[in-house]
Amino acid sequence: MAVDLKISGRRIVSYARLMLVLAGGSILLPGCATYPGWLQSSGPSRAQVQDGGDSQGVKGIQLVEVDDAVARKLIASRKQSLFSEVFAAPPQPTDVIGAGDVIEVSVWEAPPAMLFGTGLMDPRMGPAATRVTAFPEQMVSSEGTIDIPFAGHVPVAGHNPQWIEEEIVNRLRGKANQPQVLVRVIRNTTSTVTLVGEVTVSARVPLTARGERLLDVLASAGGVKQPVNKTTLQITRGDLVQSLPLDLIIRDPKQNIVLQPGDVITALYQSLSFTVLGATGRNDEVNFEAQGISLAQALARSGGLNDARADARSVFIFRFEDKAALDWKSPPATTPEGKVPVIYEVDLRDPASFFVAQSFPVQNRDVLYVSNAPAAELQKFMSLVVSTIYPAVAAKTLNLIQ
Repeated sequence: MAVDLKISGRRIVSYARLMLVLAGGSILLPGCATYPGWLQSSGPSRAQVQDGGDSQGVKGIQLVEVDDAVARKLIASRKQSLFSEVFAAPPQPTDVIGAGDVIEVSVWEAPPAMLFGTGLMDPRMGPAATRVTAFPEQMVSSEGTIDIPFAGHVPVAGHNPQWIEEEIVNRLRGKANQPQVLVRVIRNTTSTVTLVGEVTVSARVPLTARGERLLDVLASAGGVKQPVNKTTLQITRGDLVQSLPLDLIIRDPKQNIVLQPGDVITALYQSLSFTVLGATGRNDEVNFEAQGISLAQALARSGGLNDARADARSVFIFRFEDKAALDWKSPPATTPEGKVPVIYEVDLRDPASFFVAQSFPVQNRDVLYVSNAPAAELQKFMSLVVSTIYPAVAAKTLNLIQ
């Protein structure tokens, strides 16, 4: 029995040596990134990503190592202009009459009334009461005029009610006895703003002399239908178009600007997300808010790096970048849409990279990938070897012992 045990021990040692040789050979295999190519992996290794510039699928991939300078340039290229900067023009008057507005004109004439003697008399004023004549409501014509008896075609477009009152009085002077005129706006279609998009009620909202602000008009339409942190407001004023996240407008009162006639406010639902793959705590599509998130926040929402698998040197962000976003070392190739395929590389072994990760902006449709560490691949291979050889060794040993 002692001889059999000795023989079996030698064979066990031989099998162990074979395992080590196979493991060592796998590390030294040419063309493999520290593990055999037939071993399944969740994605490319760090070396394979760095060599991806000559990929057959996408030409001209740029590999950019992320540092503070790169993060600052990206932030500067994506800086949003504020409403308070773009729409800094002084507010326009909102009481100006225009074509399509409906107004009512009333004329008072002191006694004895010579022109409008059949008008209604105010009984509270006694025998000496003035008489008032209220003309039917009129819509301002496309030529910008209204018709008043004995005053003719009165041009009203582009003027406020006070100017119109004085103009009619001047035209009636000498015809009516001490005329006084009151102009009242019945329906305002000129000094309005249009509110559309993801709001409870799309509407044209009239502006008043108070000077309605952006959130006033939004509230008058019942607010937005989507969550505030995923809604963007876009203002169109003439040729100017600018957007800001709604929660930023709420937090910064300066962005709650006074609206002007003709403004168009569009509430947009921004469904923003990035995809996370590889050696992280969670592989998924992750939504984020309209104001955006940083790389540090994106990693946290992905469950962080997997300690047993992740290579902290190999955090990659795959993105189609704007050509003007960075200063490229050589003229980059672009897609038909004018975008540059870029792989941003972050080394989280460097403590300074955590400061950079707090400022590096994540964009919609980014792909965040963390590759496996070489030791993790070796461990996976060793586990496969052991699971394959150990049963045979155990069976042979048992036969020898018996």
